[in-house]
This record gives sequence, structure tokens and C-alpha cells, in this order.
Amino acid sequence: MAIRQSASRVITITSGKGGVGKTTVTANLSAALARMGRRVVCIDADIGLRNLDLILGVENRIVNDLVDVVEGRCDLAHALIRHKAYPELFILPAAQNRDKTAVSPSQMIRITDALRPQFEFILIDSPAGIERGFKNAVAPADEVLIVTNPEVSAVRDADRIIGMIELLEKRPPSRLIINRVKAEMVKRREMLSAEDVTDILSIELIGVVPEDEAVLIAGNRGMPEPNSRAGQAFTEIARRLLGENVPHSHTDASQGFFKRLTRLFTGSGTRQGSVFDE
Repeated sequence: MAIRQSASRVITITSGKGGVGKTTVTANLSAALARMGRRVVCIDADIGLRNLDLILGVENRIVNDLVDVVEGRCDLAHALIRHKAYPELFILPAAQNRDKTAVSPSQMIRITDALRPQFEFILIDSPAGIERGFKNAVAPADEVLIVTNPEVSAVRDADRIIGMIELLEKRPPSRLIINRVKAEMVKRREMLSAEDVTDILSIELIGVVPEDEAVLIAGNRGMPEPNSRAGQAFTEIARRLLGENVPHSHTDASQGFFKRLTRLFTGSGTRQGSVFDE
């Protein structure tokens, strides 16, 4: 699927369920783009449950947040936090003491429109699920990256999110990131392979991120780790976003074993042609 190239791109990173590593993907992908010299801002749209600031190590520097900007208590420039290690990376944190109704989709569009002249990439960390926070996050999106784990329940929820995006009037193009893949479990057919997941979801794959404890350690330190196996995978995803033809280095087939298994799960899919509808 062709992705619109423009001076500035708003990319929403979302998932069908919590716990798949969506915020970690947002942080590491933002850092990877910034390391390549791209000017990046990431927006935490998970109002009330912010975590992006922790993973990027800026939690002690927050003065103002997204809701402060929307409600006029500060201007946008005063809410942005510049990352100390990556000078091209900025963060717009979420409010912790408000809920997702504090911001509307139209307000998110105005925020991103104000940021477009300043940044090449605007990455939005969406709340999981399909409620108001999701609608806020996808409203300004030029494209969407959907994060899933190679587990039946996570893939089923990703299928639902893809269906919701296809029902939107704007219908931004979507691509898939498969996170926390354990190669040995795939080989033993105890985990879905990348091929299984893409066959089920019928969506373009932009990256596969292996399970890597270095990501957890880096998140606890507030500093993405570019030299780990997962860090290299995020760099590859960033290069693909920039239009490079980078081979997928972490895919591993399991002969469709789990694709047959997931046909047992019916009734939750929202899209025609979804394996969950069969």
C-alpha cells in the first residue's frame, strides 16, 4: 500500500489490547528516527495513564501537558520536552489527572497541524482499544502502525482494530508491527510466526521485533537501547518509514500451524475476509 509522502507525517501507533508493547514501540521508533537526524515529536494520547515519559526518561521534567495546551493554560512550545540524549526528539506528555474526554478528535487535529511545520514525524501513542482515546489518536493520522504480539488473543484484537480503521471516513493506510517474537517458540510451533499473523490479518508488515530483555532494562532507565536485537529491529522499521527497501530479518515461518488453530475462534472479526469470520 502506498504511503503518502509529505513534509510532515502523523503516524498513530495503536493496538487492539493493552500490554503488547505499543508505548515501547512508540518510544524506540521515535528515538530511531531522531538518531537518523529526523526531527520528531511523540505525543502521549493515553490521557490518565501516561507512560511514554517514563520510557523516554523525561518524567521529572514535565511542567505542562497535552490537556494544558488544549485548555489554554500554556502554549504548545512550553509543553514540549526536548530529549537530552536525542536533541531532535521532543515529547508532548499526557495529563495524569484527567480522562480521555478532556481532548476531542478535532483538538488533536489542531495540535498536530500546529506541529507539522516544525517536525518531520509526529508519532502518536494511542490508548489501547476502540473508545474515545483511540478516536482522538487516529483523527489526525496520515498512517497507522498497528502493534500486536504473536498470540491468538492479541491478533484477534488487532483484527478488530483494522476493521475499525477501515470503517473510518478518512481511512488512513495501516501497516503492522509484530512485537516480542520468540524465535525458539516459533520453531517449536508454540507461538505464531510473522507469516501466520500477516496471513490472518491481511495487512502489510513493516517490522518484526524480537523479544529482548534489553528493551525492559532500557525502559527502566529511560533510555532506548539502539544496539540490542530489538533496537536494531526498530532501526529497520524507521528505515522502512523513510522509504528504504530493508529485508525483514526476524521473520520465521511455522508452516501455518497456528493459522489453522485460529480458525476455531469465530465471531469477533469485523472485516470481510478475516480468518476470524470464517
